[in-house]
Amino acid sequence: MLITTTDYIPGQEIAEVLDIVRGSTVRARNLGRDIFAGLKNLVGGEISEYTRLMADAREQAIDRMIADAEEIGADAVINVRFTTADVMQGASEILAYGTAVRLK
Repeated sequence: MLITTTDYIPGQEIAEVLDIVRGSTVRARNLGRDIFAGLKNLVGGEISEYTRLMADAREQAIDRMIADAEEIGADAVINVRFTTADVMQGASEILAYGTAVRLK
């Protein structure tokens, strides 16, 4: 599956636009990470536990978007974007979405 943030794929011709596809996941912080993050916040710097949490969430959202695209017979997803939203205190949704296409 080809995935791109552009509206075309160099060297490829889009034969058909299928639909919008999406994948999302909701992740919550945990007490262990929060304690370490609080300590890290006092001294400054990157909070690597949250960086890993968000990276894992983005990968899962991409995987779910790809599965959605495969389900409708897409060869590629173009114009891929990410968005995030707070669902409740301590929990956020990561959404990956794009346009599923068939290539010639």
